[in-house]
Amino acid sequence: MTSDAEISETPFGALSRRQFVTAAAAVGGAVGVPTLVGDEAEAGEQEPPMIRVTINGEVHEVAVDSRTSILDLLRERLHLTGTKKGCDQGACGACTVLLDGRRVVSCLTLAVMYSGAEITTIEGLADGDRLHPLQQAFIDEDAFQCGYCTSGQIMSGIGCIREGHTGSRDEIRESMSGNICRCGAYRNIVSAIERTAAGR
Repeated sequence: MTSDAEISETPFGALSRRQFVTAAAAVGGAVGVPTLVGDEAEAGEQEPPMIRVTINGEVHEVAVDSRTSILDLLRERLHLTGTKKGCDQGACGACTVLLDGRRVVSCLTLAVMYSGAEITTIEGLADGDRLHPLQQAFIDEDAFQCGYCTSGQIMSGIGCIREGHTGSRDEIRESMSGNICRCGAYRNIVSAIERTAAGR
């Protein structure tokens, strides 16, 4: 067994346990600081990637963080707020846009992956004061209540029509099942899509 005299002869013999632990933590922290600061500085030097996208017929060149979704690009960078942020998890469909003619939930779609793409949002549907036929059908069929989901419903409805999923009301319901209407206007939404698909 080691005596107190032998302990006092060791380099750390003059330190209490508490002092030793405190000193060790301070030395370890000091060693780690330059690495952390260096990593942050290096990361800060990297320029965000530039992307070029055509939105509603207008070309935009914008630097975006690699984590930026198309939804956030539209709303926060380009101030196109017609596309709504609902669940932000791809479950409600409120953020649906057309990406190269295909409907996507923009909250889960990274902007940096689609440089060169063409995006159509609800703002790009009308021709001046003339509404898109599906927009007009939503009005005529009273297919909305609070209106929060409406832009996503319309964009998804256009995709549904283009994809040819309008053979029956049940087929429309199935094709539109990714879009939630919390007000419950589903019957009229289906009627609006059915009417537009038939050219009425």
